[in-house]
Amino acid sequence: MASATQTSQHEIEDFAALLDETLGTDSGFEGSVVTGRILRLTNDYAIVDVGLKSEGRVALREFGPPGVAPDVKPGDVLELYVERYEDRDGAIVLSREKARREEAWTALERAFANNQRVNGTIYGRVKGGFTVDLGGAMAFLPGSQVDIRPVRDVGPLMGQPQPFQILKMDRARGNIVVSRRAVLEETRAEQRSELIQGLKEGMILDGVVKNITDYGAFVDLGGVDGLLHVTDIAWKRINHPSEALQIGQPVRVQVIRFNSDTQRISLGMKQLEADPWENVAIKYPVNARFSGRVTNITDYGAFVELEPGVEGLVHVSEMSWTKKNVHPGKIVATSQEVEVMVLDVDSSKRRISLGLKQVQRNPWEQFAEEHKVGSIIEGEIRNITEFGLFIGLSADIDGMVHMSDLSWDEAGEAVMSRYEKGQVVKAKVLDVDAEKERISLGIKQLQEDPAADTLARINKGDVVTCIVTAVQTNGIEVKVDDVLTGFIRRSELARDKAEQRPERFAVGEKVDAKIVAVDRASRKLALTIRGREVEEDKQAISEYGSSDSGASLGDILGAAIRRRNTES
Repeated sequence: MASATQTSQHEIEDFAALLDETLGTDSGFEGSVVTGRILRLTNDYAIVDVGLKSEGRVALREFGPPGVAPDVKPGDVLELYVERYEDRDGAIVLSREKARREEAWTALERAFANNQRVNGTIYGRVKGGFTVDLGGAMAFLPGSQVDIRPVRDVGPLMGQPQPFQILKMDRARGNIVVSRRAVLEETRAEQRSELIQGLKEGMILDGVVKNITDYGAFVDLGGVDGLLHVTDIAWKRINHPSEALQIGQPVRVQVIRFNSDTQRISLGMKQLEADPWENVAIKYPVNARFSGRVTNITDYGAFVELEPGVEGLVHVSEMSWTKKNVHPGKIVATSQEVEVMVLDVDSSKRRISLGLKQVQRNPWEQFAEEHKVGSIIEGEIRNITEFGLFIGLSADIDGMVHMSDLSWDEAGEAVMSRYEKGQVVKAKVLDVDAEKERISLGIKQLQEDPAADTLARINKGDVVTCIVTAVQTNGIEVKVDDVLTGFIRRSELARDKAEQRPERFAVGEKVDAKIVAVDRASRKLALTIRGREVEEDKQAISEYGSSDSGASLGDILGAAIRRRNTES
């Protein structure tokens, strides 16, 4: 029985050896790429003759997506990858995809060794970058290697065949890292060298906005960058380059300056357009009125755009007739349409001075036309100061009543205390100075001057009778006809120095004094008693003789006094 079992085992081993000999046991084919011809197609596989003792099979899904007829037919010759031998049925498992991958790897390794570019297509996103199909081999494209500058939208690059540079590859691990940026930088360097050599001032070039700063924008001219300063973007005022440009925007520029040593390039866009300042003096004559738009407001005024590229300044002093020391932003607003008058044009300095208040009537001139000097107005007291009252005459202007024009006979300080802010009063127009923007008013002028008759009658040199109203250390204050105030200084109180004492006079006492000066505006007199006495002495000597004739001074003065008393 044992002998029979041993015989059976030997037969099995012999059969296996015969089968291996028939089918082939060379495992060296596994993992290699062979050429095969499609014999026929089944529902799931393509049967392939690869020149071995057995036929191979390739899954149809490798020749097209699900639901689509496979792109293969009997008779096609393909490169296929031998994955493994199947079980004893002798079928060989083949892969078209792995064959393509092997082919690609071989070509890629050769390109990597020779530092050559390879073609590929970006087809998917992964963490930190993108996947690239390099003709069957999958590679990783880091996000930093997509472009020279950050790319916001990679959509336009997806599915587009383009060159890449292999940075690193490891066949054992199946890793390939590629760069699109390296290709662009190399191309950029070539373009830069070519562009720099032919660059000249005045050239017109096309570029792309690469970066925007507060002072301008950097434009990629194709391998070299130029600076487009904010003042050279447009003729009109631009506060920030982002108002007119955005990153990635194509622009046409002109080379304004080029320094071949530093390779700095200054660009301009507005230079490609007509200068709006040509003939500006003809278009905007002085005293003409125009409408414009407020573009910018500063502490010293507001800029008004008359046309694109042409702006004028309305200085704060030319903004309002009545609003003084007010920020321009309280009078106008940005983008507001305003009417202005041209005050001055300086084409060489590209400056136009404009006026906002000039298109409106001067309220002081208007008041002077409507209210002649001597007319009576009524208004509310808006403010009370130490020197007078301010009375509102309209919504914008005031007139002033000086304290000296409140009363004919009372002190201004005393009269002012009887007025209150908000009180409505009447006043007479005394003077209007439109140039100095002043209107003088008077309240006391509403009544006749009680001293008018006295002022018309008296003159310098007249002797008048006064009543003492106040005794001061430096003199005495007196009243003439109860309407005029006068003052006699201490030195003018008597001819004799010993008598020049104010205290020897009493309030209410009558004295005769000579008028030294008449101030008709302030209605005040300067008087002297000493001068009157000296004049009387001269007159007495003239009438009653002199001491040289034998008469004593006492006799002369006594005769003069007796005569005066008799006359009185």
